[in-house]
Amino acid sequence: MYKVDYHHHSKFSFDGKDFLEDICKKAIEIDLNEICFTEHFDVDPKDVSYGVLDYKAYHECIELCKQKYGDKLNIKRGLEIGEPHLKPYLETLKSEIKKMDLDFIIGSVHNINSVKLRLTMPSKTKSKIYEDYFNEILAMVKIADIDVIGHLDLMKRYAFADYGNYEFEDYKDLIEEILTIAINRNIGLEINTSGLRNKVNEVYPKIEILNLYKNLGGKIITIGSDSHSTNDCFSYCKQGYDLLKACGFEKIYTFTKRCPIEHKI
Repeated sequence: MYKVDYHHHSKFSFDGKDFLEDICKKAIEIDLNEICFTEHFDVDPKDVSYGVLDYKAYHECIELCKQKYGDKLNIKRGLEIGEPHLKPYLETLKSEIKKMDLDFIIGSVHNINSVKLRLTMPSKTKSKIYEDYFNEILAMVKIADIDVIGHLDLMKRYAFADYGNYEFEDYKDLIEEILTIAINRNIGLEINTSGLRNKVNEVYPKIEILNLYKNLGGKIITIGSDSHSTNDCFSYCKQGYDLLKACGFEKIYTFTKRCPIEHKI
């Protein structure tokens, strides 16, 4: 098995707890083959991570770690971009990305209309909460310059306590539209195992979404712990691999210079 963790945050993210080098040491200790750091990056001034990432320092730190640990661990440089489809900021984002030397970009929805997901729920029905979220994902996948969709169906994390999980069949048509566009645009899907660390107790996205992606011809899949500390590096990723096999996937993907590379599971 080619062991990877393709969603990891360090202190270069606003919510990261540990130094990038310490995370690399942990990855080597647990025999990872490859890790991709995906620091938060946003161009919406209303977002909490706006202006936090010092890209120059991040770039230099990755290069240093490659020199020190590159013989034991493949280290990749990525970003997790929140709402990369927002039209007022598209040109700004495009300009910023051009300046960066990146291997991988996750596109995620953490906000709707610049409001955090958890704060968009009051006064909405359960149906409307999930519908609005998936429609925002749809808007993103139509135009964003990204490599994978991050934690698709993340909304269940915030809605679970008061509204419960969603029924896949209720949103199947909308989800199928999202996945079809993603496949046609060569955008992959992330298995994000952080849901196994909270009360939702399932990966993002649901197994039904993974099965649908496979049936539609989707191939590009990455696995990430969405860890913000060394302790959670590769956390529950083994279960992610097992789930992939159960769904009939035979390959896992990594990225170099934003080009997908397949590996046997």
